Amino acid sequence: MASSCAKGLRRISQRTISTASRRQFENRVPEKQKLFQEDNGIPVHLKGGVMDALLYRVTMGLTVFGTAYVVYELLLASMPKKQK
Repeated sequence: MASSCAKGLRRISQRTISTASRRQFENRVPEKQKLFQEDNGIPVHLKGGVMDALLYRVTMGLTVFGTAYVVYELLLASMPKKQK
C-alpha cells in the first residue's frame, strides 16, 4: 500500500513538473516598469488602468460608508432612550 502511494505521488510530481516547464510566460516586467515609472501626473496607485481605478473607488466608497455608519452608531449609543 505504501509503495503504491509513493508511486502515485511520484507520478503526480513528475507530471506537474513536466507540464509546468512547457508553459513559458512572456517576461512583461520591463514594460510594467516603464508604465509605472512614466511621469504623466497619474498617481502610482491608479496607473494600472481601469481595474485600479475601480478598486480605488470601491475602497473609498466602503471607507466613507463605514465611517458614516460608525458615527451614526456612536450618536445612537450616546443618546439614552427615554423611559416611559
